[in-house]
Amino acid sequence: MPLRAAQFVRVVVFALSALALLLVAAGGWFYLSLRASRAQLDGRATAAGLGAPVSVTRDALGVPTVRAATEVDAMRALGWLHGQERFFQMDLLRRRGAGELAELFGAAAVPIDRSARLHGFRKIAREIVARAEPRERALAEAYTAGVNAGRDALAARPFEYLVLRTSPQPWRLEDSALVTFAMWFDLQEDDGRRERSLAALRETYGDEAIAFFNPLIGPSDAALDGSTAPLPPIPSPKIIDLRGRKSLSVVERVDPNALVRSENPEARWGQRAPPFDLFPARDPEFFPGSNAFALAGPRTASGAALLANDMHLDHGVPNIWYRAVLEWDDAGGHQRVVGVTLPGAPGIVAGSNGRVAWGFTDAYIDTSDVVVVQRNTIAPSLYRRGDENLEFDVRRETIRVKGGKDVELETLWTVWGPLIDEGDKKHRPLAYRWLAHDPGATNLELTRMAGARTVDEAIAIAHRCGIPAENCLIAGADGTIAWTIAGRVPRRIGFDGRLPIQWTFGDRKWDGMLPPDEVPVVKSTAAGLPSVALAKEGQLWTGNNRALGGAPGALLGDGGPAAPARAAQIRDDLTALAATKATPRDLFAVQLDDRAVMLGAWQKILLAALTPDAVAQNKTRAELRTLVEKWEGRASVDSVSYRLVRTFRSEVADLALAPILEPCRDAYARFDWHNLRYEDALQTLVREKPLHLLDPRFASWDALLLAAADAVVADLAQQGVPLAEATWGRHNTARVRHPFAKVAPKWLTGWLNQPAVPLPGDSNMPRVQSPTHGASERFVVAPGREAEGLFHMPGGQSAHPLSPFFHAGYDAWARGEPAPLLPGETKYTLTLAP
Repeated sequence: MPLRAAQFVRVVVFALSALALLLVAAGGWFYLSLRASRAQLDGRATAAGLGAPVSVTRDALGVPTVRAATEVDAMRALGWLHGQERFFQMDLLRRRGAGELAELFGAAAVPIDRSARLHGFRKIAREIVARAEPRERALAEAYTAGVNAGRDALAARPFEYLVLRTSPQPWRLEDSALVTFAMWFDLQEDDGRRERSLAALRETYGDEAIAFFNPLIGPSDAALDGSTAPLPPIPSPKIIDLRGRKSLSVVERVDPNALVRSENPEARWGQRAPPFDLFPARDPEFFPGSNAFALAGPRTASGAALLANDMHLDHGVPNIWYRAVLEWDDAGGHQRVVGVTLPGAPGIVAGSNGRVAWGFTDAYIDTSDVVVVQRNTIAPSLYRRGDENLEFDVRRETIRVKGGKDVELETLWTVWGPLIDEGDKKHRPLAYRWLAHDPGATNLELTRMAGARTVDEAIAIAHRCGIPAENCLIAGADGTIAWTIAGRVPRRIGFDGRLPIQWTFGDRKWDGMLPPDEVPVVKSTAAGLPSVALAKEGQLWTGNNRALGGAPGALLGDGGPAAPARAAQIRDDLTALAATKATPRDLFAVQLDDRAVMLGAWQKILLAALTPDAVAQNKTRAELRTLVEKWEGRASVDSVSYRLVRTFRSEVADLALAPILEPCRDAYARFDWHNLRYEDALQTLVREKPLHLLDPRFASWDALLLAAADAVVADLAQQGVPLAEATWGRHNTARVRHPFAKVAPKWLTGWLNQPAVPLPGDSNMPRVQSPTHGASERFVVAPGREAEGLFHMPGGQSAHPLSPFFHAGYDAWARGEPAPLLPGETKYTLTLAP
């Protein structure tokens, strides 16, 4: 080898060796830093401010039992644990509430921050702290100090900050309120789009269209009081006449390839996903919500009431909840409460204290209003309230952007709330009156549930709670069950709140909040409370549906509740248990019910469309019919017929409803008919076949149904999936990802993400499940009999990938196998000392 070539080879080898050494050194440094940021599980640690030592024991799943001398010490210890194991998750939640995500993630998060900053929640959170009563402030201060002490006790900063090349900021007293505001964002609208969508529907077609396509009360409702109403008439040709529009010529058959709809929500709806998996895209047809149901003592094997609760939220790594058992002594004696906590906030969110158990579902009552603002046409900086001309309050915010230029934001506020639309020549400005803007609507009153001794005490606490409005189901050790609303409820004067309206002259307004004695209650016994409706047959249920009709329902308002199919199935499952004395396993089986009751009608509709003549024209139709005839009636992972029928229903909805309702976008660009409660209307159209509501592309409704069937086949063909292999599990495969999943190398994402396993369940049944959304926990408990309780959740206790608890429990959740509610044998013992 020539000398120069040999020298070149030596230089290259040396350079590559040096690079390899640097990579090994960097990898070693990262691994050692990663190890150093693990939580302490054993031994002794210091948590300044404790009144006495606190014992923390953990079982094999990492579930801690905290034994403290006082409630304040218990909250300080809980904060310490959250700070050690979940600080980055907490940081994301407070930044979501405050609109400060761009400080971590750069320009990609600016749109999310911009929408959050409109509401000014950082300022409101400080007001909440300033007005907190002494007990709440003491708990918040202890929790905050515990969070910072726990995080500071780590030998290295949490690993997420190593990846982001930044340092965590201390937890502040107002940050727990910001975590609650993140939940307001997740559980309620922040821009009035429901009211604005209904207004667009009325502007386009009138009140009759609202009544038909989005009925306030429907024929299949599953309200607790049994209230239903017939579906209003189909709008006449004078209101809607598709055949009279200028459109495509009538055809017998539409090319199914032109109708293909992607099953990927991001691809289908043109959503631009951020580079980090902070907020996964949802299928627009997938209604987020939760289940809670209860049986009174006479219906159970133990005589104590039974409560089941599964709260449905977006999946992620780590899971949103952190399990815990908290124990302390106070004037009421020894307290022990078991359940789930929300990292970033003190206390147990849902669980049992041995005397009562409680759980939640999103209530979808009306806690916001879109206010039409009368702007001064001569002086645009002014608007009218009564005879006054008031000046808009100009609020300025600065969004800090990592690696980019800061974004200056200016918002206009009225006495009712911020402007969500500044208006134009055709439309007046719109303000948003949202209960979340009221500092009195957010507090730590929920922490008092730990000390509730009776169902009536728990009801009273629920009415004082400062949380987004929730259905609260309560079960007592004495066998009593109850439903009520947890959170504040506005009292409306002069209007029902369904549509935008002027508040200029004071005849339409909010007159404070409903007093506790006016908030509806449904209970298994009338003793102890005024104006109580009795629970029928000793059972209560909620699946985010409308809970009540009549005057109580009018008080709560229309916040866009879910279609009733899921709640009705839960109700019927409970009724079917009437002949037995129920156990926790019985209610857990209801939680896992994946029967496709609602889709049964659509299977029949599809088979009716696939007539012998239709099948003879196309051999794929014959295969489709054969597969659909093998109807399992469940959203099981191996079911082909379920996926085919579900897709068919969606295709029919698109073909039938989109031509009618898409013109509403001209009145409101964000109008989305998928958010309407349209199931009864859609089935009525398919059954009655009104020609004036049929897209002119089709000669008949039968032709539309056949086109929908062909589109099912074309959609799967485009995906390269043979009909016979199109199982539901192949589509409904878990995507439970870490926020870094999109930017980390593939070898690392397999470590950070949960396994991509097929999952049973869907939206219109008790077992709610999509790839990215579903039961964030499931528990069943009879208060006083917690040892018989059941629990599981889709992920482990720790957010640290080297923790033995990182993936713990996920496989059992995916298989539908519960673990005991109470922690198992102690594996780790830690003492926190003052």
